[in-house]
Amino acid sequence: MEAFSQWDFPISNHSNLQCFLKCTTPTVEKRMKTCNGEAKKDLNEGFKLSELWQCFTEWSAYGVAVPILLNNGDRVIQYYSPSLSALQLYTTKPFPSSSDDHQINLKFRGRDKMNKTASNNNSSCLGSNATTRDGDDSCHKMTTRKCGYLYYQYNETTSPYDRVPFNEKISELSKQYSGLVDLHSKDLSPYSWMAIAWYPVYQVPGATNVKELSACFLTYHPLSSLSLGSQNIRLESEKVDGKRSGMSMREEICLPPFAMITYKMFGTLWISPDTSDFDFVLCQRNAASYWLKQLQFHHHDFNFMSRQFQNSASCPP
Repeated sequence: MEAFSQWDFPISNHSNLQCFLKCTTPTVEKRMKTCNGEAKKDLNEGFKLSELWQCFTEWSAYGVAVPILLNNGDRVIQYYSPSLSALQLYTTKPFPSSSDDHQINLKFRGRDKMNKTASNNNSSCLGSNATTRDGDDSCHKMTTRKCGYLYYQYNETTSPYDRVPFNEKISELSKQYSGLVDLHSKDLSPYSWMAIAWYPVYQVPGATNVKELSACFLTYHPLSSLSLGSQNIRLESEKVDGKRSGMSMREEICLPPFAMITYKMFGTLWISPDTSDFDFVLCQRNAASYWLKQLQFHHHDFNFMSRQFQNSASCPP
């Protein structure tokens, strides 16, 4: 048991699901000077997208470690690999992109329908217009008025086992769309979001014949400062030689999921009867469905998991 002492395993009134969500919540860390003539940063200043992607660097390389308490009392560390499932970036003002970026956006306009047809060939849906068909200017104007200016969207359709790690995909896409790293959360409308697919890769120690550990997750996260409240911001004094210092502060901006859907979440391993997890899973699934419908976004991973959802043991009969 000593090998697991550093891990925060679920206790009787907490579930493995809650532990998973805690471990996989993206967090942006920012350090602030509070003296030496430097002004303290505004807690609501938000973050650049490049700062957000930094938290995925280690996760993309090694996976996210999630401590799990098995039904027989054994403990394992399950590692989950994150991949970019979908993303939409709406800006509050027209993005001052280069002419090359603009031409790329126009090039992909209207390819949503074509790429959905090509999904059987393991293609990815890339585009600059999530809700309109070619020539439908009225629908485009309505989307702009409601959501903002759509800078970029992504919808992954390849097999989960053929996908590249999260950071590698962001690096690949940002070569054509610089806003993926240059945009700031304050520049994004509340309709900006991303979806992350989490698939298990291995456990330590290895667990055999535990089908519950094959559970996969799809989580939806906000990307705009306008979507975040004070509860998403934590401020702590940094420790220097084991002591707290008032000279420097660390700010953490958390981006917990606002929606989620699960796949292969069998049995009672993930949900504790002492919690409201059962209702939470259903509410999170409904939230994802509502979100996608209001944006008229045909999310490939959600559609796949949704078809399997009714067959899962986590659903009511």
